[in-house]
Formats: sequence, C-alpha cells, structure tokens
Amino acid sequence: MSVEGLCQICESRPAEHRCENCGALVCDVHFEGGLGLCADCAAQAQPGDADDTDIHRF
Repeated sequence: MSVEGLCQICESRPAEHRCENCGALVCDVHFEGGLGLCADCAAQAQPGDADDTDIHRF
C-alpha cells in the first residue's frame, strides 16, 4: 500500500507511514515504528494496557 500526502501531524513533511490505531498518515518524525503508531496515539498508549497484570504484595 502506498502512502501519499503530507503528515497529518506536522503538515509539512511527506507522509511515509499509516498509524495502525487511527489511520493517520504521518512522516518518519511522527511515527513510532516499534509500536506502529503515530506520535499522538503513542503518547496516549498506557504501559501495561494489554496483558500485564499488576500484582501488589503486602
């Protein structure tokens, strides 16, 4: 799939990626490759969301 247009975050660099969460077209600067997310979605992601369980021992 080709990605064309400007980054939807900075609106100045060519978009090279699509966010796996929101579908935004983003440039290299605003893409978190390890997560597959745009900078906005990566900033909202909570560590330990999915399968991590917090264990509290007293």
